[in-house]
Amino acid sequence: MNASPEPSSPAAAAPAVAWLGAGNMGMGMVQRWRGLARAAWVCDVDPARQQQARALGATVERTPASLVGAARAGAANGSVLLMVVVVTAEQVRDVLWGEHGAASALQPQDTVVLCPTIAPEDTEHTAQTLQSTGVGVIDAPMSGGPQRAAQGTMSLMVAADPSTWQRYQPTLAYLANPLFYVGARVGDGARTKLVNNLLAGVQLAAAAEALAWAEDAGLDPMRTLEVIEQSSGQSWIGSHRMRRALAGDTEVQAHMSLLTKDTRLAVAAAEQAKRRVPLGQMARDRFAQVCNDGLQGQDDSTMLAWCRQHLRQKP
Repeated sequence: MNASPEPSSPAAAAPAVAWLGAGNMGMGMVQRWRGLARAAWVCDVDPARQQQARALGATVERTPASLVGAARAGAANGSVLLMVVVVTAEQVRDVLWGEHGAASALQPQDTVVLCPTIAPEDTEHTAQTLQSTGVGVIDAPMSGGPQRAAQGTMSLMVAADPSTWQRYQPTLAYLANPLFYVGARVGDGARTKLVNNLLAGVQLAAAAEALAWAEDAGLDPMRTLEVIEQSSGQSWIGSHRMRRALAGDTEVQAHMSLLTKDTRLAVAAAEQAKRRVPLGQMARDRFAQVCNDGLQGQDDSTMLAWCRQHLRQKP
């Protein structure tokens, strides 16, 4: 596995880069790309996101197919790098093969980058279908949150054949640092992301539970978190989410439903490989329970509030 450094300047003959989906992460990437004074094309169903993209100077298209066509018209070398930044496998299928889907406009010189966290078999099926028409595919789930996406410091976990990786590594390195090449087998990016997110789910659930207990024990939660951050209990997601929760920051940066989906997919992938992941199952069940209690649309830092309310033993 290799991490690539950030390059110094955009390649002169870079492909036209277009975004299918401009939510929190997609918009962060568009912001980063436009900050480098590079042309960007965007398609998103949300009018507010369309307005944001226009404000950044991106060209906004109404359909996925027209997005590819518009980007191709502006491409220096005739090729399009299509960043698919949606949430679910169903949405991937819809934007590629639904009404006015992007696949109808893609050509063999184009490459699709699959950024959502979805099941490896969905990634593999999508790749096989596109590759059968000559379109290239990069399996590249993302991690790091919208702020890091906007700064170009998010991570991408890339699986692609070596020639595709070599061709597009300079472009992707503007969007992600670190940029990890995990291998040639498409689907291994998805597997790597699920391993990462299963651990993130376990760590976040545990961090919230521990801090709720610290409060009940009469400890200052922020001081306790500072101790944890400099001791063996430290984790990035625990620090980031619990600091926000303790500060009362409720802005939605990562919906609770995302780690709920990701832990479910990760456990399912492990079970398909005939591996038991008991801690992962507990985290999956915890996130599902929190969503069932009505917090699916809240930021996942609200796990602390849920633990405060639900984990006290009844007398």
